Amino acid sequence: MKLIYYIIIRISLVLSVLLTGWAILFYFAVMDEVNDEVDDSLEDYSEIIIIRALAGEELPSKNTASNNQYFLREVTKEYAGSCDDIIYKDSMVYIPEKDETEPARILTTIFKDDGEKFFELTVATPSIEKEDLKDAMAGWIIFLYIALLLTIIVINVWVFYRNMRPLYVLLHWLDKYRIGKVNEPLQNNTRVSEFRKLNEAAVRYAERSEQMFEQQKQFIGNASHEMQTPLAICRNRLEMLMEDENLSESQLEELMKTHQTLEHITKLNKSLLLLSKIENGQFTDTTQVEVNKLLRQYLEDYKEVYQYREIITSVEEEGIFYLTINETLAVVLLTNLLKNAFVHNIDGGHIRIVITPHSVMFCNTGAAQPLDAQRIFERFYQGKKKEGSTGLGLAIADTICKMQALRLCYEYKSGEHCFILYTSTHIKKKNRVFFRISNSFQNLPSYLHQKTECRPNKKMTIMKRYYYCYVCLFTVANSGMGG
Repeated sequence: MKLIYYIIIRISLVLSVLLTGWAILFYFAVMDEVNDEVDDSLEDYSEIIIIRALAGEELPSKNTASNNQYFLREVTKEYAGSCDDIIYKDSMVYIPEKDETEPARILTTIFKDDGEKFFELTVATPSIEKEDLKDAMAGWIIFLYIALLLTIIVINVWVFYRNMRPLYVLLHWLDKYRIGKVNEPLQNNTRVSEFRKLNEAAVRYAERSEQMFEQQKQFIGNASHEMQTPLAICRNRLEMLMEDENLSESQLEELMKTHQTLEHITKLNKSLLLLSKIENGQFTDTTQVEVNKLLRQYLEDYKEVYQYREIITSVEEEGIFYLTINETLAVVLLTNLLKNAFVHNIDGGHIRIVITPHSVMFCNTGAAQPLDAQRIFERFYQGKKKEGSTGLGLAIADTICKMQALRLCYEYKSGEHCFILYTSTHIKKKNRVFFRISNSFQNLPSYLHQKTECRPNKKMTIMKRYYYCYVCLFTVANSGMGG
């Protein structure tokens, strides 16, 4: 919930209590004042009657134009002693002129004359005007209560927004700020010292984050680049050692395990180096790439690899999908998505690719539960550890999409894990520039030997050699096609 909503709710609650109490007190105060005025008028009228009665003068008419009435009767001394000197009350009285009963304010008092006789005087005045006044007062008080409450709330909201504007400007700037991107400077002039300090702190921490980000990129890039040569030397020496015919079966097995570990490190290093190159903007040139044709080529190249695990592939082409992207990045993006669909698949599963003019979707069988959509594109995150996976494939694909204004999202539906690559721009012109590895899987080992120094051991079975070459193949793709 936004801060303004908290403030409005709390101000409304406090003001409701205060204004309700004020309205009730004001109403009773006004009514008490009205009763006092009526009572004073009754007292004046009763004094006139008593004075005339004691003086023996003619009493006023019982029914006046104001509808005031009085009743005078003699009472006993005992009765007079048991009653208060003066009593006020509200009651109903009959008005002969109107032939109806109306509410009235009544005064009752006891007095005695010179002959020691006691009299009870009752004076009544209609209070229908007072009742109308009470209704009017109640209505106006309610109206003023609501109007005042709303006015105060609106004023507080306006004052809040007026005074908190620097905070909202800062929040908007922080929301738009992206580390590693070109960001607009913070323009947030304010005379409030607290907001100035907050602005300075935000700018200071943003600069620090930028410095740390740049340092991390440089470190990863430099470290990955420096590790390439030692890793290549170690791999070549290990492969040469594996070709020694004097090795026993157990020794060859251990060397194979060591080679797999080294290959994993090499793949990881090249993936990190590729990430560093992408983030540093080293792939600036772009061209129009036909995704349909590029995918058909790689699916044909990987056909035997998929058959090794009895994975069935199918392509549904509902249109031609073009991307304006760096050619190398396009290859890396698509091959990483294909690799993900293969590595995280099950034996005997399937890979289904749907191509439309604006998107391409990779769907594959796998774990019988959805992945964590919030973390699937994080670096080194793997829902379930798979052999041959570095945990960087989807992170690389996501980084490429962000750099190229593309969108990559994940869905789990109908037992399939689906990754959808799409763009809102429909490119009309075709460009058939793409990378071609080999037209025949039979030539794959020799091609990889040229590009990656991949040397499968002669003692490996045919299928093991193919799978070993497959791992090297994706190493080439992830490293920007060998260079």
